[in-house]
Formats: sequence, C-alpha cells, structure tokens
Amino acid sequence: MAEPLLAIRNASKIYPGGIEALRGAELSIEKGEFVCLIGASGCGKSTLLRMIGGFELPSAGQVLVHGRPVTGPGPDRGMVFQDYGLFPWLTVRGNIGFGPVARGMPKPEVIRLADRFVSMMGLDRFAEAYPHQLSGGMKQRVAIARVLANEAELALMDEPFGALDAMTRERLQEELLVIWRQTVLTVIFVTHGIEEAILLADRIVVMSPRPGRIVAEEHIRLNRPRNVASPEFNAIRRRLTGLLHPEQLKGAA
Repeated sequence: MAEPLLAIRNASKIYPGGIEALRGAELSIEKGEFVCLIGASGCGKSTLLRMIGGFELPSAGQVLVHGRPVTGPGPDRGMVFQDYGLFPWLTVRGNIGFGPVARGMPKPEVIRLADRFVSMMGLDRFAEAYPHQLSGGMKQRVAIARVLANEAELALMDEPFGALDAMTRERLQEELLVIWRQTVLTVIFVTHGIEEAILLADRIVVMSPRPGRIVAEEHIRLNRPRNVASPEFNAIRRRLTGLLHPEQLKGAA
C-alpha cells in the first residue's frame, strides 16, 4: 500500500509537571482529505495539530509526513490560527508573499503569486492595506492565502473561524470548501462545533477529554452542499453528540 500523506503512530505528549495532553494517538490522512478534529476543550486537539506542524515534538511515538519524521516546522505544512497571526508591518500582498520571499523566489514571481491569491480571496481592493485596516473575515482570508502561496500540502487550521460572527463564518466555510476543491489541498481543521465539522469534513476524528485519545472516526458521505436540516445530517449530529456528551442523550431519554 502507498504511504499516506500523514501518519501519526502511537503519539503521546507529556508536558513538564507531568501534564499528559495526548496519549497513543493513531491516525492516517491521505492527500486531498478534509479532516476535522473535535473534542472538549483541553483534549489535545491543538497539541496534535502543533505536533503535525512541527511546533511540538511527541514525547513518544512518531508523526510522519510522506514516511519521514516531522522534526520541526516546514513550508509543506501551513498553520492558520484563530487570531490570524499576520505580520502587522506587512500589507496584504506582503503577508501573502512572505513565504515565497523567505524561500528566495524572484520578486516578479512573488508578485505574480501573491496577486493570484489576492484575487482568489477577493481582496483586490485591499492588496496594499495593512492588517489593522481589515475586518476579521478579511484577515482570515489573508491567513489562508498565505498558506496557499507557500505551496503547503497540509493546511493545519486551529479553530480558524471561532472568533468570527455567524454570517462571516458561514461565508468563509463555503469559500474554504471552494478553495479546497480547486487546490486539492489536504486540510486538518480543529473545531469545537459539531455542525461545522459535519458541514466541512470528509472525516471527523473524535477525541476524548484529557489525556486526549482518538476514540472514534466518522466518515461523512453526504453530498455537498450539505443541508443542516436534513434527517441524515441530524442523525450524524446525534451520533457525534452521543460520543462527546453522552450525559445529554441520557437526559433526553
């Protein structure tokens, strides 16, 4: 069998003081998949994401990309954070082009690449604006474009829409799916929202309270765009709610 794009093998993380954030995580992700991680606060979702990004190293086990151990950050894995993480001294175009510049790409190519993603994100009128001049939704578009311009294979998204209002969040969810289809990007998306996960994912990975363990996976075979009011959607929602909050189902019985 071909090697998966990402393989997590019995990965655990213990922080100083004996705080066990993650225990024995096992997960394989193929190129082009859209995978959501869900679980309670503090269950190790973000720890797992940072380990994939190379910002944290496992205390035990391995994180492998194309069969090679992850030993640090790399341009093949781009992070998108809830707080955007943009450079305030750079314009929209400058933020998007930062990675290619750091890799030594010639300036004309950087400009061409940055302009391509500026247009893809609908930010043409704001190409020379600075982050403080943008709305939250625009900042998150820039953050996503920066990952794409760096030619990342894996987009690692840590609750990227959590700080946005409901209408902006819905619009960006739709836009993210369009970009994912166009670019064949592989997305690992951390969220607290069961509905958001069902709307977006090919597969949902459910994590237990700390120490975080992968306790279930749910393949979502609904056609897109997905209807949150459909019986099939709500059956999946009930199943995932039962895994995350079994006390709610007992109370409703």
